[in-house]
Formats: sequence, structure tokens, C-alpha cells
Amino acid sequence: MQRFIAACAQYAIAPMDVDANIARAVAWTRRAVAESAGQLIVLPESCTTGFTPNIGPDALWDLVDVLPGRLSEAVQQVAAELRVYVVFPTYERGAARGVVYNSAALIGPDGSLLGVYRKTHLFPTERRRPRLPVASPEQTAQKGQAEDEAGWSTPGDAPCVIHTPLASIGLTICYDGDFPELYRAEAILGAEVICRPSALLRSFEIWELTNRARAYDNHVYMVACNAVGPDAGNNYYFGHSMIVDPISHKLAQGRGTEEVVFAELDPDPIKRITYGAVSPMTFDHLQDRNLAAYGNVLTPATSRFEPARQP
Repeated sequence: MQRFIAACAQYAIAPMDVDANIARAVAWTRRAVAESAGQLIVLPESCTTGFTPNIGPDALWDLVDVLPGRLSEAVQQVAAELRVYVVFPTYERGAARGVVYNSAALIGPDGSLLGVYRKTHLFPTERRRPRLPVASPEQTAQKGQAEDEAGWSTPGDAPCVIHTPLASIGLTICYDGDFPELYRAEAILGAEVICRPSALLRSFEIWELTNRARAYDNHVYMVACNAVGPDAGNNYYFGHSMIVDPISHKLAQGRGTEEVVFAELDPDPIKRITYGAVSPMTFDHLQDRNLAAYGNVLTPATSRFEPARQP
């Protein structure tokens, strides 16, 4: 890993206005580089439409495109012009109509698309569920309509780490941050920096806790960019993008408004157990794992406590 500056471009997305949002992604990439001299720029989740589309998966599939493609072309061009890496999150058209992934692409400083991560842990509101058999034609119509309206995204099934001259960069998206197993998998694959573009509207405490915990759990940098402003579903995102180092120290903290936050990342970050002191780090969370204790980690399960509502 090199010493470099990472930046989060935290801004409001125009609900469902793809052309305007592509222009905003380009403009905020330029602004982030101008303000920070950043070499890695992370944009917010689903930055071409906003998170909640308020349309079904077929209509969303028609609106978006494959990666690379029409949506990413202008951002690829500005990445090449500025010679920077850009994490570009967007809904991505799948192979069949109605299959839409919540994706994040890493664009390289030559403008090429280096890899695409498809969100593996879909938030319940976005998650499509298979149509269930019902007893009558009337129930079938009602059930089918309800399920078509219930969600719009299809999950991915693989972690993503892209090894670059800058750093080994892992990609995750928003709700993924609640699932330590994914971050461990990316750390095992060699991630040094994990980017988390988000449209998160739960509490700041959850946002901060998960970013700092995932960084500390795995001795990685977290570059977590959250949207601000409303989406088409009248959800309002609170920003507070942050960059966290591998000992859980926040290097940068955004506010609840449009802005760029950035920090320089040290290529040798775990020599000290805390910041502002010389106390040496004496452990490595990956090396110190007791693998014999994890025999049931892939066992399906539910919480012993039941949520108030499940979509």
C-alpha cells in the first residue's frame, strides 16, 4: 500500500434523474480532487437514482445500464482525466429484465473499470422475494402485485477486493456494514482499504459504530461515504461520511450537509495500539483467530428476538 489521500464526496442525489446525477457525480469527483488532492474518491450509494426508486424492478432495469456502460462512461472519462481511482455506486442492469443489482464499480486512473461489487446484504425494503404459490387467481394477483412492489434489487454473492498499485481495495455497500463476516472475508482476501458507499438513514450511532468496528475488527481503513438529502421514497439521508483507520481512530468526519471529507492514509498503521501514544500494538486480529471456534458460522439462523415488522 502507498501513502495516499482518500476522499468522500458527500452530496444530495436528484431522485430518479439519471442524467442530472451523472453530471453531479462528475462535478463532485472534480470538486473532491480539487479540495483534497485525493487519489481515491468514493461517491454515495446508488448515486445515479437515489436509493429508493419508487418503481418496480422491470422499470428500474429499463432506466439503468450494464457496467461499464452508459451510466459510468462520463465518470470513467473524468477519472482518466484526473488520474484518480473512483468508487462509482449505481444500480446495475442484470442479464434478464427485472434483475437489478445494487453495485459499486472501481474505476482506475486510466478510466478502465477494474471491478464491480454487487451488494450481498440487501436492506429488507430493497430485497426482492420469490413469488409464492397461493390458492386462487384473486390471491395470485394480489400476492404478485404485493411482491412486485416489495423490492427491486437482486443480491450478489461474492466479496470483492481489487489489488491496485495504490492499495488493495475492498468494496461493500451500506447495510453490508452490519455483517462482520463480509468484512472479514475481504480482509482475508488482502483488503487494506474497504470502501462503504451508503445511503444510510438509521442512527448516527449505528453508522459510527459499524464503521469503527469493521475497521478495528480487521485492521483495515474504512472509507465510508453517506448520501445527504431525500430520495424518491421521501427518505432523508444524514451524511456524516467518515474515514476510520485500522485502530478505530476517525481521521475525517463529515457533517449533515454537502461537502468533501478526506484524510491521508498511512501505509504502516498498526504499530501503535492507540493514537497520541507510543504504546506498541502486540496483536493481529486475523492471525489471532481461533478457527476451531467458528464451526457453525455458516449455519442459517434468526435472532431469538423478533423484529416489529418484516417486509
